[in-house]
Amino acid sequence: MLTNIYYILPIRYIVLSICIITSSLNADSYSFRKYSHVKKFYKEITPIVLNICQKYKLPAASVLAIAGLESGYGRGYVAQITGNIMSLGAFKSDSELPALVLPYSKSKQQILFDPKQIKKHNRNDLVYKKRHKSFKKDYRPLPYAGSVDKLTLLKYNKNLRQKAYKACFDDFAKKWISKTSNIKAFRNTRSWLNRLIAKNNNKILFSMNTNKDFINRVGGIKNSFNYRKSWPIKAKIIMKKTGLVALVNNIQNKHMSFNQAWEQK
Repeated sequence: MLTNIYYILPIRYIVLSICIITSSLNADSYSFRKYSHVKKFYKEITPIVLNICQKYKLPAASVLAIAGLESGYGRGYVAQITGNIMSLGAFKSDSELPALVLPYSKSKQQILFDPKQIKKHNRNDLVYKKRHKSFKKDYRPLPYAGSVDKLTLLKYNKNLRQKAYKACFDDFAKKWISKTSNIKAFRNTRSWLNRLIAKNNNKILFSMNTNKDFINRVGGIKNSFNYRKSWPIKAKIIMKKTGLVALVNNIQNKHMSFNQAWEQK
């Protein structure tokens, strides 16, 4: 009997250790969820992205990751002013954000555009600099799109901000990842998705491999969303560390609320 206990106890310790290690690995894989600004950003845009991706058959987790990367989780000044959280370039008929003279806060290490925030800073903390015209589409409504007026319009108007986000994701789905796109990488990606869905079904869009492949196909190569080799690596890290594949699966397929899905580790 003593012999049996001697062998059983180490096994229990081993099982316990494995459970602890596994839990730690899972927690670490979603480590970006601890940041409140990340949760706030994804709570607002996830319903919009899920609806559009379902309509146009795109992998939602990778689109969410790209939005987080391109907009700094919605905190980049261009994204905040224009609602262009995908950093989409403007077409000929689109309004673009003009050149602006904005201060940089040395203490906050960020560009400020909100007069309320600027007033809170000591003059010695601010360095004013001319910011070049943005070649990104301005999704503010007329007559403000493409102007220097009402820079904080979307920041303080949730309804208009969400309309801008929806228009931005709509453009990404319809104009960018399209068989008629001028960019070969985007045309090929759309064709690849169509073949993948035809061979399987729409559920393939919720797999980790599909989302990784999507990111690899639209970026990190010449004449793509972003030619830098580091771009797809960064997007995939965001997707993994925020648990975006699990998030969209839990919301879309398991019918959880955002908060319920976010708390799942």
